[in-house]
Amino acid sequence: MAENENGQEKTEQPSAKRREEAEEKGQVAKSQELNSVAVIAAMLIVFKFMSDSFGASIKGYMGYMYSESGIYDLNLNSFVDIMAHTMMTTVKVLGPILLTVLLFGIMSNVGQVGLVFADKAMKPDFSKVNPMKGLKRMFSTRSLVELLKGVIKIAIIAYIGYSVLEGFYGSYLIMPSRSVAEIAAFLADSIYEITFKILLALLLMAIADFAYQRYEHEKGLKMTKDEVKDETKQSEGDPKVKSRIKSIMRQRSMDRMMSKVPDATVVVTNPTHFAVALLYDPASKSDAPKVVAKGKNLIALRIKEIAAENNIPVIENKPLARSLYAMVEVDQEIPELLYQAVAEVLSQVFQGNRSRYNQIQGALNG
Repeated sequence: MAENENGQEKTEQPSAKRREEAEEKGQVAKSQELNSVAVIAAMLIVFKFMSDSFGASIKGYMGYMYSESGIYDLNLNSFVDIMAHTMMTTVKVLGPILLTVLLFGIMSNVGQVGLVFADKAMKPDFSKVNPMKGLKRMFSTRSLVELLKGVIKIAIIAYIGYSVLEGFYGSYLIMPSRSVAEIAAFLADSIYEITFKILLALLLMAIADFAYQRYEHEKGLKMTKDEVKDETKQSEGDPKVKSRIKSIMRQRSMDRMMSKVPDATVVVTNPTHFAVALLYDPASKSDAPKVVAKGKNLIALRIKEIAAENNIPVIENKPLARSLYAMVEVDQEIPELLYQAVAEVLSQVFQGNRSRYNQIQGALNG
């Protein structure tokens, strides 16, 4: 189990923020073995398909130098001419090799980690030159794994080289009787076969190394429970503070709602579980009553208490109270579906006021 510097176990999966920070520092799951395989493959491909072209360029250059060596006087102009031919031949031979190696190297890195621009990785980190940390890294599990990989690579190269050369042993015995061109072709084939077999072996090793690097990277990114809590506090705020703020906001909202109860026209109750305060003002632009407060249980009890303190009529109507509570939010007008039921309640309130009673009946039933 991975641990941090304080000895705490890293049991939690890394967050997106943790991964982003690691990428900014250049800490990604990448296998150098795959990069090495890509470079070897690039060189092998170039030599396989362009060896004749390289041979022709080198042969032409050597012929030029040999044929012209007795003609040139050693002066500035001849020196410039020789250097121009030398540079041209060098570019023809090394140019394709370097470009192919560069292309394969980029493809290998992008294939492993994508396009990552790690600015922080370019900044100097003096902790890397700390002798104590250096000794710790030297004897770490990662260092031992790297040492083991090096030993395995040397063993693979030695074994493949020996087995291929042993297979060509009979051919070596007759080399003295061959021409220079035949010897060169034979050596080229031998080198190509050795390199190709080494490449295949290293590719298998690189795939295994990439899987190991991903495993180590994920293990290193894991977080302790305290780190998860700290990150949550930084990104979302302290849960206790947020809870306190929400509590204050709920209380303020409740206070605003309760402050409207004294202005209500009537309170419709369940009678104990629900209470809804309605405001109806026929003189307003809207003819529909509006819910100014609602609640259940303790809040319903408080609404009824405020209504009693302010002489607001409280009428029991279980179906209507439940419907209003479920269908209408605070400060919203009642839907047409409830007009008739609300009209009957308001009619009870204004029975003593004949003109208001008729006005309600006309507004809500008409």
